[in-house]
Formats: sequence, structure tokens, C-alpha cells
Amino acid sequence: MNDRYLTIKRLTKVVGGGLTPRMVRHYHQIGLLPPARRSPSNYRLYTEEEVRRLRQIVALKEQGFQLEQIRKLLEANPQGGNSEELLGKLQQQYRSIIEKLIKLRQTASALERILGRDVSCQMVQSEAIAKLPLLDLEKTGIDELWDALDAVADSHPEEFEESLQYILPDLSDRSEIEAHLLSKLALASGDITIVHFAKVGKGAIAAARDALKSGCQIVADVPAIAAAFDATRLAHLGCAVKVLIDNPHIASAAEAEREFPWRSHEAKWSQLAPGCIVVVGYAPSVLMSVCSAIESGQLQPALAIAMPIGFSHAPAAKRRLRALGIPFITVDGTIGGGLLAAVALNALAESTIEKPDCHCYLSSHLD
Repeated sequence: MNDRYLTIKRLTKVVGGGLTPRMVRHYHQIGLLPPARRSPSNYRLYTEEEVRRLRQIVALKEQGFQLEQIRKLLEANPQGGNSEELLGKLQQQYRSIIEKLIKLRQTASALERILGRDVSCQMVQSEAIAKLPLLDLEKTGIDELWDALDAVADSHPEEFEESLQYILPDLSDRSEIEAHLLSKLALASGDITIVHFAKVGKGAIAAARDALKSGCQIVADVPAIAAAFDATRLAHLGCAVKVLIDNPHIASAAEAEREFPWRSHEAKWSQLAPGCIVVVGYAPSVLMSVCSAIESGQLQPALAIAMPIGFSHAPAAKRRLRALGIPFITVDGTIGGGLLAAVALNALAESTIEKPDCHCYLSSHLD
């Protein structure tokens, strides 16, 4: 056999990414891969061209694309004028997926309203669910069920930790601090699926706690995010807060983007202390600039919490950060926002120090 040819078993090892011979054969069947060459013994043979295509397929799958979408992307020929047609088809698929997600989200929301109840609400819940088969929903409507379920909602404060334990996925493989952080993000966003999209880099928790205990500088991209930080704990730890876009009138990610063109703020990095924690929750341009500063050695943060807002630049900036090899906490894709970024930092501070009872030193520390 010619050395430039690979068997299917060898091919999957070279490509990696969890690819199996069975998956390769399936890709042939659906037309994602062209028919393979055959050896005299009828073994499939592959060249570097198939390795390259399969790596593209694996990479696109990891980004969440379905196989049919991948086939259309790989078959696209912008030079031939097919790019607009391809984008139109992808847009149709996107709208179809969103419609399905809406229906699933409605179902999940209904289940969360039943499952996500603290102990005090569960007794009423059991009684209401027991009566469900007896309800004439055609006459009374579904509101009668919810009225029964919600009957004690105003009788006691909600026990959030109890509610979460019934609907959160299994986090037993995470450290106690990471599981706490993820539960805080789920509660802040009202979306349990965020647990699956949140990414905590290797060593990020330990690096954050060490930095906080040493009284590191905390850097926020906009004042609105800094305002959401746990000022009591940070003050007690001796952590000063600095804002990159120090303009109190910034009220949106779009305004933050215009205020901070990322290629023209190299001078700002000299003002940031080595070992700081950078928290970005608004502007993707700030995160891009942070990445550039890290790559050039102008910035050496202990941790980056990256949750900027946006549909194209934000995911790109997050991917760039994750490739740098520094400790990070982020949420894949377009999910993000200042509240989530602040919640992540506050959860780390909470794991580092109990909240002091005395706040009298806050004004002198923060002035």
C-alpha cells in the first residue's frame, strides 16, 4: 500500500476530535464525503485531502452546526455566486430551529414552574397535580392549574437553592465552588441551559481566589458592570476597581463599542496591574483589545471573565481568549451580559470570604 494513503482506522486517529470509522462511513452515505478509493483488498483509502475535509467537518460540528448545514457550507462556492443562496437557506433553517426552540422553551418553562419549587411549595404542588386529571381544561382553561400551583407563592420568600436542586443538571463532577458559580449564573439568567454553555478554564477558580486574596485590581469594561460588583467583599479583600470606559452615560453595548475602538487603546494597559482580574460584559471590542494586549505581553491578568454581548464579534472574541492559554470564565456563543459577568466575579468573591457584617469602612475605601 502506498504510504500516502490512510486506512479508515488510521484516518480517524489522524483527524481526532472523537471521529470514528462508523461516522466516516455515515458521511459517505449522506454525501458529506465523496466515495473513497479502494485498495486491491477493497479497503477504503484516504489522502490528506480527506483529512482536511474531515477536520473541517469536526470543527463545524463542535461549533454546533448540523450535518446538512455543514454539507451546504462546504459545497458553497462564493466565486460562483452561490453565497447569497446559501445564506438564504441557512436563514430559513435558523428560523425553523428558533420556532422549535420556542416550543421547547415553553415546555421547559412549564416543567420548571412545577419542578423548581422549594419545600414549602411542594405540598401545594402535590395536591394540585393530583387534581389535574379532574380539571376540565376545556371549560376552565390551564389557568386553574397554575392558580392552584401558585396559591402559596406569596406566603414565604422563595428558597432559591432548594428550587435549583430539582432542575439543575448533575454537577457532581465539578468542584463545589464551580458548581456554586454555575448555579448562580443559572439563577441570574433564568436559564438552566447556561450551565452547559459556561466554560471555566483549567485553573481558573484557583487563580481567581489567589488573586482576590492578594487584593488584586478588578477591571470592568463599563461603569454599569462595576456597579454590580459585590463592593462589600471586594473592599474587605482590598481589591480596587478600575473601569476601562469611564463614561457614566454608557448604557448599551453599542455605545461601549463606539467609545472603545479596540485598536487605539494600547496606552490603557499600562494602567492595569499584573495579576488583575478583567471582567468584560458589554463590548466585544474591549475583549478583542484585551486579547491583543495579552498576546503582546502588555497585559498579564490572573483571570479574564468574558461575557460580552453580540452575535458575531462576541463569540469570536471569546474563542480568541480561550486560545490564549490563560485562566478564563466565559459562556460559549452569543450568551452574555454585564449581569452574568458580575455574578461570576461575585460568586468567586463569595467563595473567598464571608460577607462582613460591618460596612462602615466602605465609603473610605471606595472614595
